Amino acid sequence: MLDNMLRARHMTKTISATKKLLSERGESNAASMASDLIENFKTLDDEQKSEYFVHLAEKFNPSPADVLSAAELYSQEPTADNFVWLMKVSESPRQELLRRLNRAPGGTHTIINMRHQVLKLLPKKPELKAVDADMQHLLNSWFNPGFLKMHQVDWKSPAHILEKIIQHEAVHEIDGWDDLRRRLQPDRRCFSFFHPQLPDEPLIFVEVALLPDIPESIAPLVDKKSPALESNQYKCAIFYSISNCQPGLRGVSMGNFLIKRVAESLKKEFPALKTFCTLSPIPGLMEWLSSHADLPLDHLKPAALEKYQEAIKVFNLKDKSWHDRLQNGWHPDLSSLKEKEALMALCAIYLLYYSPRRGGNSVAKFHLGNGAKLHRINWSGDLSKKAIKQSAGLMVNYLYDLDKVEDNHERFVNGEVIYSRAVSQLV
Repeated sequence: MLDNMLRARHMTKTISATKKLLSERGESNAASMASDLIENFKTLDDEQKSEYFVHLAEKFNPSPADVLSAAELYSQEPTADNFVWLMKVSESPRQELLRRLNRAPGGTHTIINMRHQVLKLLPKKPELKAVDADMQHLLNSWFNPGFLKMHQVDWKSPAHILEKIIQHEAVHEIDGWDDLRRRLQPDRRCFSFFHPQLPDEPLIFVEVALLPDIPESIAPLVDKKSPALESNQYKCAIFYSISNCQPGLRGVSMGNFLIKRVAESLKKEFPALKTFCTLSPIPGLMEWLSSHADLPLDHLKPAALEKYQEAIKVFNLKDKSWHDRLQNGWHPDLSSLKEKEALMALCAIYLLYYSPRRGGNSVAKFHLGNGAKLHRINWSGDLSKKAIKQSAGLMVNYLYDLDKVEDNHERFVNGEVIYSRAVSQLV
């Protein structure tokens, strides 16, 4: 009974603090009121936080009558003043609440964490979409790349930063301090974006290998016992991992700007670097193949369609027997030449024809949308269990020609994937 009363009191105080912060008199003392709201919000359990977000979704919307009136006025007289008024009444009070919350010490971090919680709730509570949209809208402004600072993370960086790099590495797990030390040696670089409000929190980081040639497999790049190369051997900068550290910033564009800044920085440090490329995974390839029966094939070129149909027959995908093989010890080294050619063709078709489409491969969308070129598909690129399950062990090199990234980006936006002759030969 006491617990229920305490929970109810916490919720009442949190809602009261919310109203107080958004009140007109809250302007002059907003920082202390925002801190009060943050402390009250922390007292809520997960169920209450969900209820609080629903409260924000239901009670902090713009007035439909005011929006309609302002829209009709602007439609009749499209003046600057009427447009400004329409924008003002169309904005939800939630956005002003979040702006004031951001004035408190730790306010930015609190809002990021709140959005992370909202994102987890969205699948079951679609009514929170407007709350999420308001949060993302403001975070996009506050985390504009113009406000972000890029720093190299090295072995001399503070221990808490290094621990976060280990914790948040999302592509190729870092196996302890020895592994991290190797990834931070001179021929391996790590760069991260930081925000002035979160100076001890890496937002996103990219790992780079400086090599003589474009690699075909990941194992040598993440081998913690591999010898470091001399700088006179650096000809290629290979982006082999990019990881987001803040789930609450999902959808806030930072990675594309980070890669370009890193490329510019490395080119300045090592003028001999001529090639900037990735070695990237293909998560979702096998999932795509498992749903092949539902694929729209009408947009495939005749030669690609023929290749696709031939490859489907090789694996007998229609009864999914090959997928059973994949789950029961299949390995690229055990494949026949015919199977290898078929898989390479299917992967090329997947990346070329489906990357620009809704639901296309997320990694491909990121790099191709960032202006990279589909350079090469690598057999046995990653032989980890996870990679074999997700992509049959295949990996991709996306090539960044710094003089062509803007043009490539525009062409990808219009549905065209720029690719090399090596890729064209697969289909």
